[in-house]
Amino acid sequence: MTARRSRGDGGLHWDEDRQRWIASVTVGFSPAGKRIVRRASGRTKTEARNKLKELIRDSDDGLASASRAYTVAQAVNDWLDHGLGGRGASTVETRRILAQAHVIPALGSRKLIELSAEDVDRWLATKARTLSTRTLSDIKSILRRAVTRAQARDKVKRNVVLLCETPTGQLGRPSKALTLDQAQALIEKATDSTMGAYVLVSLLTGARTEELRPLTWDHVDLSGSPSTNPPTPPHVMVWRSVRAGGDTKTRTSRRTLALPERCVVALREQRDRQRAARDLAGARWRDNNLVFASETGTELDAANVRRGFRRVASAAGLDAAAWTPRELRHSFVSLLSDEGVPIEQIARLVGHAGGSAVTETVYRKQLRPIIDDGATVMNRVFPIGSGSHSVSHSPRPRTDERPGQQLP
Repeated sequence: MTARRSRGDGGLHWDEDRQRWIASVTVGFSPAGKRIVRRASGRTKTEARNKLKELIRDSDDGLASASRAYTVAQAVNDWLDHGLGGRGASTVETRRILAQAHVIPALGSRKLIELSAEDVDRWLATKARTLSTRTLSDIKSILRRAVTRAQARDKVKRNVVLLCETPTGQLGRPSKALTLDQAQALIEKATDSTMGAYVLVSLLTGARTEELRPLTWDHVDLSGSPSTNPPTPPHVMVWRSVRAGGDTKTRTSRRTLALPERCVVALREQRDRQRAARDLAGARWRDNNLVFASETGTELDAANVRRGFRRVASAAGLDAAAWTPRELRHSFVSLLSDEGVPIEQIARLVGHAGGSAVTETVYRKQLRPIIDDGATVMNRVFPIGSGSHSVSHSPRPRTDERPGQQLP
């Protein structure tokens, strides 16, 4: 007669209907007091006994709620539904598209408990034939975070994605910068429209498109304070973005920039143009106090900006399909570099984290200095009244000289 198993060792029995050996073990009780039983089956008693040992081991390891049927697709969908709290809607949508296009079709049917590092390596290697390295990193991050969430909920013992390296993918579309002649042509056509003013300010200040879309008139000073000592130039306070919560990309990105004279003129014209649009819209106008708004006062989205930018680029004789709004920022950096501005100053102007001296980083939040280096250079490169063939080419400053000064 077979000895009875000890309490907690589970049980084995033959299921006549299924013609299989069934292993079962009690792993705990629900809040309502109902017994929680985990089961597995095998065609032989030995196979079922080995699965019983796995069930007991999982229970001892704290994986009492784990289900062998839980799939990678379930883990990824759970993360998409519940693991992206606080992220912007566009970020959530992008992650969902990547997951549904690349993660779930390839690995979704795999049981999470059986997913191996080899599975992940093969998947990434296959994707590397068609995707860029950046996209590979993104889809690997989706899988890694989904498995981490499942691991925290006792669905799997370990995260095998952490054991895998991201392979090198295909070359993505390289960012490029406008030449001086192209920038001049774009500036000449960036007039008489909201998007023209937007392009001009982006090109001549280096502000990110996500920082200009939510910019309000409260954060723009077109007069400055010439009577103060030292004088305060016209400036724009880049303190917000369209990111979730309104925060800028980094703390260093929160900066105040002096405005080149061309931007001051363009923004004054934009303010007058917007007043006329408000009168025309009447009751349809939504007063959000935005500098760059739609015909009814609402915030522009990324698609609005792309379409408007392409119209201006086409009018300037550029191949609109070959350029994107973010390359206005690249062009700003390139133009400053061509004028001999040190990289440390460029990093401050564009708000790159880690690019400024420690002292300035520490005191930036308290002092909020107006950084006018970029405005000084842009006034020299694109003076008001200059045509495409009369661009100023004054001598570059020595590397030990500042092209402008930082005002408190």
